[in-house]
Amino acid sequence: MSYSFSARSQAIEPFHVMALLQRAKELEAQGLDVIHLEIGEPDFATAEPIVKAGQDALANGLTRYTAARGILPLREKISQFYKQRYAVDVSPERIVITPGGSGALLMASSLLVEAGKHWLLADPGYPCNRHFLRLIEGCAQLVPVGPEVKYQLTPELINTFWDEQSVGALVASPANPTGTVLTREELQALSTTIKSKGGHLVVDEIYHGLTYGLDAPSVLEVDQEAYVLNSFSKYFGMTGWRLGWLVAPEHAINDIDKIAQNIYISASTIAQYAALACFDAETIAIFEQRRAEFQQRRDYLLPALRELGFNIAVEPEGAFYLYADVSAFTDDSYAFCHFFLEEEQVAFTPGIDFGRYQQSTHVRFAYAQSLERLQQAVERIERGLKKWRAR
Repeated sequence: MSYSFSARSQAIEPFHVMALLQRAKELEAQGLDVIHLEIGEPDFATAEPIVKAGQDALANGLTRYTAARGILPLREKISQFYKQRYAVDVSPERIVITPGGSGALLMASSLLVEAGKHWLLADPGYPCNRHFLRLIEGCAQLVPVGPEVKYQLTPELINTFWDEQSVGALVASPANPTGTVLTREELQALSTTIKSKGGHLVVDEIYHGLTYGLDAPSVLEVDQEAYVLNSFSKYFGMTGWRLGWLVAPEHAINDIDKIAQNIYISASTIAQYAALACFDAETIAIFEQRRAEFQQRRDYLLPALRELGFNIAVEPEGAFYLYADVSAFTDDSYAFCHFFLEEEQVAFTPGIDFGRYQQSTHVRFAYAQSLERLQQAVERIERGLKKWRAR
């Protein structure tokens, strides 16, 4: 029997790292020790104050639907957080709690992108962004970017690639897979350029808080009309709780509320009450300690990989990724990653997952493991490179 599936579902490409992850789990089931540098997930467990708040919510029977926008106390906490960290006023009415950062992207793209229209996206970039657009019958205009522009969109690139089907641009700061951060001036320039074309600026700030030597500015510091995607997954360490938020202009909230009511009804109630503890001083202190540990890991792994011959052209200022040019070793990033998984049990991500531009000559390393595990990984990679060259 033949089956017919939608064109949009067939256009969505596989996330290749998941196949590597599945193979890694098979190797672990065989008793082998795999070092995971492929997954963008902090290795720390959810902070204890958050867990306790979630347990209290369960014990108190807080398990029913909430309003589609989320509980008001959490939206007020986020509003206060913007005031304290960024010195910007964001009304709780402009904040919508979503099922992860993915839910925030779904809300923004559903609202802003008509069928057949597109956003401009940096290539390389997080792959699920372009697939979300395809899911709502929009599309992504991938813009090739390199280290000369920090792998980020610029006003010049916007002007070059903008056409009659363009309705906006989605940028990420800090970015996945490169870890680069947009300055306040760069955000302002992007905002001005896109507004001049009648488009919308959407900024993924999911890795805010995980920056090193600086605090990433929010686009809301320069443009209150921009749309902001954020999540409790990375800095707040709540990946499995699946909770995020969207900040939108006041005039857009009623329509976003309507979409949320129909698409997911409400975000996880337990997760929302647990997240209230994220903004307490004792919990922030835990996050800041973890940020310092991530910086130590970056400061070890970056020079170690460079010494082995990996070309990391731009030092990442945020997130927990290193995006490396491996053209000195291979022109097949997937085969390269597969080799190191099988031969040395070190898993990292092929560039083919992040777009089209130079995809076969780049890989991404996540430094979300302990410093000791990173040291073990470097030893294995050095050994593996000798085997790779001797093939």
